[in-house]
Amino acid sequence: MKPLQTVYWLRLGLGIIAALICTGYGLASGSIRNNAFTFSTLMNSMSIALITYLVSYYIIKRRFMLQVEKPQKLITMGIGIYFLAWIVLWILLYSIIAGPPPPV
Repeated sequence: MKPLQTVYWLRLGLGIIAALICTGYGLASGSIRNNAFTFSTLMNSMSIALITYLVSYYIIKRRFMLQVEKPQKLITMGIGIYFLAWIVLWILLYSIIAGPPPPV
């Protein structure tokens, strides 16, 4: 497998891991409650996802810097799939855990 393909699939896996971490943090902090989505919950989860992405960049940079033609591709390769996987799985898990809103 080519180095950039490896980076792409690694970012997909890290997006899934970031969603699991965000959901776990929401459960641990008590911010995931029935029908109580707040702006701070979104900001905390986005911060965790961005920090995970930035940390992954420095790890990937060390591992693949000499194996690619354009080192700047390491920061952009897989950014879309990372955030798409993160947001889809995070929303899915949040919806399952928080449950439906209470009847009016």
